[in-house]
Amino acid sequence: QVQLAESGGGLVQAGGSLRLSCAASGSILSMDVMGWYRQAPGEQRALVATITSGGSTNYADSVKGRFTISRDNAKNTMYLQMNSLKPEDTAVYYCNAEYTLYWRRSFWGQGTQVTVSS
Repeated sequence: QVQLAESGGGLVQAGGSLRLSCAASGSILSMDVMGWYRQAPGEQRALVATITSGGSTNYADSVKGRFTISRDNAKNTMYLQMNSLKPEDTAVYYCNAEYTLYWRRSFWGQGTQVTVSS
């Protein structure tokens, strides 16, 4: 069982930056893919960005060029650098980690609130 803990959320003005961190309770070397998702009030949880164990990244169109996902296997931590933030980025951000051992296993953090004021 892997536990994930997000941190780094907060209140920021439009155009500002935040860096989210997702710390895992154990090694993330075995994680095939890790990602950030977000959920705004009244909306479904949506993909923000993912990163594979090989370092390949994927971004939602709405954040391309503004957000950067990365992972530090030595620190068992994943990051999301968010620049040029917009009010529509306001949401609870969740980190996710998945690997396959007989079946697909998926783990979620508790979420961290990001609020962007206009």
